[in-house]
Amino acid sequence: MAAEEKSQAGREHEVGTLAAPLLTLDLNREMEQLRAEGRWQSGHTAKTLVKYPDLRLVLIVMKAGGRVDKHRADGRICVHSLDGKIRFNTAERSVELAAGQILTLERGIPHDVEAIVDSAFLLTIAWCDKSSTP
Repeated sequence: MAAEEKSQAGREHEVGTLAAPLLTLDLNREMEQLRAEGRWQSGHTAKTLVKYPDLRLVLIVMKAGGRVDKHRADGRICVHSLDGKIRFNTAERSVELAAGQILTLERGIPHDVEAIVDSAFLLTIAWCDKSSTP
């Protein structure tokens, strides 16, 4: 898929400084910018805010009814609902998260996400830093 087609499909894009000794982020501004882009109308769009070898932060905004199809992460994840209400589904459980709620999930568990209303959440993915293990 061409880069232009990918950007129109509501997929993740990266912009700005993603790794530094100290980063500060304005999540409200980032959400506004993502919602101002036409591509979030396709259901969802995402922006990587922080990207280190062992840690990633991704801001995801979703239209009501939008879905992130079933997938799995190689690292442990934390989902922090910032705005609206989302439904997070695994084979065993479905959890609704409103703004201010957090869930964590062990690595490798298949899951999907759907927006009940227009929503935004911060996804944190953490991997084991193999260089620091004994």
